[in-house]
Amino acid sequence: MRHFTQVSDVGNLDLLIQEALLYKADPFRDQQKGKFKRIGMLFLNPSMRTRLSSQIAAQQLGMESVVFNAGADGWKLEFADGAVMNGDTVEHIKDAAPIFGQYFDILCVRTFPTLTNKAQDDAEFILQQFIRYAQIPVVSLESATLHPLQSLTDIITIEEIWRAKAIINRKPRVVLTWAPHVKALPQCVANSFAEWVLAWGKADFVITHPEQYELNTRYTQGATITHDQQEALAGADFVYVKNWSAYNDYGQVHCTDPSWMLTAAALQQTNQARVMHCLPVRRNVELSDEVMDSPSSAITQQAGNRVWAAQAVFSQILNTLT
Repeated sequence: MRHFTQVSDVGNLDLLIQEALLYKADPFRDQQKGKFKRIGMLFLNPSMRTRLSSQIAAQQLGMESVVFNAGADGWKLEFADGAVMNGDTVEHIKDAAPIFGQYFDILCVRTFPTLTNKAQDDAEFILQQFIRYAQIPVVSLESATLHPLQSLTDIITIEEIWRAKAIINRKPRVVLTWAPHVKALPQCVANSFAEWVLAWGKADFVITHPEQYELNTRYTQGATITHDQQEALAGADFVYVKNWSAYNDYGQVHCTDPSWMLTAAALQQTNQARVMHCLPVRRNVELSDEVMDSPSSAITQQAGNRVWAAQAVFSQILNTLT
């Protein structure tokens, strides 16, 4: 694996999941693997779990990690080719990224969509500029359209829980449900979760959302899609709760119906489903306290698994460097 930006970068998803679970069982089994290697983590927007889990994962592999919050600590970067830099951008990606390529063995980058320029976001313009000019392996810590480390974590969590249930005669029913929010959020987590569940191929996958919140069909081909949340939740084994803004009417907020918030009453029609969310979560907007604080919640387990997902990815990339 050279880069890690989407599920197609992964050669064998099952092996990557198994590697992550092996690290969970024995975090320091490869503590010399990254010795004398340096990993840079560049954040163009804020992060908590992604940053901390990635640093821990790198440390457990023996790598030195350097974290740089570009918005607060550095110059404002220019990404456009041929730009006349007489505005507020100070340094061009053509000049910055090659230096990152000399400083680091692996570069991790967290970007964010504009939610206004659909074509640029869909093309992953900013992330691709880092890949183009850094010339070292690049790991996405979230991008304009996807959040692959989160989605790998999600699949690890589902597999871990399903194994513990020891149900072998059917696939789990996994439901991704839209939830209300107080502002427009990107489609990254929803896109990515759909892409990874479908690539995993071991679930009966359903997406439910109000009308006008259809996701890019590039990521949802093969999923069952319904505007009826109750219908979707019936018999669910896992319910993934996430808000996203409109894709077709890009970045817009339409329905904000509070009845889409997942409650304990809504969970009654599921198959004792475990509830997932990528965090941070707006309590009593996206998810009720009664669900968040109940045994149904797998959210803390899910967040803990962020370390093992990152460690497995870094380990596979290190294999290409040695």
